[in-house]
Amino acid sequence: MKNRTQVIIAGAGPVGTVAAYRLATLGIDVLLCEAGADCAMDLRASTFHPPTLEMLDELGIAQTIIDLGLKAPIYHFRERQTGDAIEFDLSELAGRVRFPFRVQCEQYVLSNLIAEKLQAHKQAEVRFNHKVIAFEQSDKGVEVAIESPYAIEKVRADYLIAADGGNSIIRKWLNVQFEGFTYPERFLTLSTKLNLTDYIENLAHVNYVSDPREWMVLLRVPSAWRILVPAKEDQSDEWLCSDQKKDEVFKNLINKVGVETGHRTIYRVHQRVATRFNHGRVCLIGDSAHLNNPLGGFGMNSGIHDAWNLCEKIEQNLSTSHDDRRFALFDRQRRAVTHSFIQAQTIQNKELLEHGQASRHSQRLQELWNIRQDDERRQAFLLQQSMYTSLAEAAAID
Repeated sequence: MKNRTQVIIAGAGPVGTVAAYRLATLGIDVLLCEAGADCAMDLRASTFHPPTLEMLDELGIAQTIIDLGLKAPIYHFRERQTGDAIEFDLSELAGRVRFPFRVQCEQYVLSNLIAEKLQAHKQAEVRFNHKVIAFEQSDKGVEVAIESPYAIEKVRADYLIAADGGNSIIRKWLNVQFEGFTYPERFLTLSTKLNLTDYIENLAHVNYVSDPREWMVLLRVPSAWRILVPAKEDQSDEWLCSDQKKDEVFKNLINKVGVETGHRTIYRVHQRVATRFNHGRVCLIGDSAHLNNPLGGFGMNSGIHDAWNLCEKIEQNLSTSHDDRRFALFDRQRRAVTHSFIQAQTIQNKELLEHGQASRHSQRLQELWNIRQDDERRQAFLLQQSMYTSLAEAAAID
């Protein structure tokens, strides 16, 4: 491993790998360090929104993700008790955007794809089983301590990017407050190869299903259907992963028991945002900077948007001279939309699905119907939900 590079990135998830590849394509030397032995097979994120596909297209990999995934222009807000579905179709944006659809594809597919490309790129170095554990910075750069299985090495860089997840060691060393809250209930995700469209009529690839008893999200990815349901606070992990709980979920969903599942995974869910994303020559992106519930598919996408924004500022600094104001602008732009859209919308999405106060739920549901029936409002809604609006709002901040 070299003892000097331009940028060090901690974390080889989708956000860290995109940041590394973006910098490498800009001609910037980058070292990507990942604590694990590979890009983890994480099941949480599976939706690529249209503007994210445009960014990946600039890197020459959008078509590969499209080919490996499933196009999903249509998504539903469904009422479980009545079977009613409010349908939104991104193909209405054809002619206005390059990719008028979502793509359903597991996030680790992207991470692995880019990691392979980075390992062959002359500007990049990838190190698995290498964890960033500490750093010191000055006005000249950052010295980063990296732990390998056999030693601790120190590497100097101009910049350090934290893409090391919600438990970011870099954010902790910076002593940055991670403001927000953690939901008392957890989320349980099940995956099955059983074709749910054989049991549920008019099912889209993406379905947000509202119900006062047990709301759920039904997502189709190439390898399986994924079912996400809330898990009560007092339910043990053993119970949640049991065959009995699995049978309960599928009995309520399709009146069938004995369904085979590939994964049963429990997640603690947070709504948190770091009080600042820029810290001298160290910046936070993705889950290290903000966490939100997965309802809407905004987490991974917003992290990639963070990376895209920050890489632009880093390229400007390295091609001219370091200017703290560029990173301050990155913080203002990305933290603002994290609060105004990502956090607000995911909280609202959860409230809609779980019903809550009946009158408030009916009001939100009626509002969705009203949007669906109005051409102008519907297209604005599609642009908002596909994250074009938040990107435009961030770009307008100076």
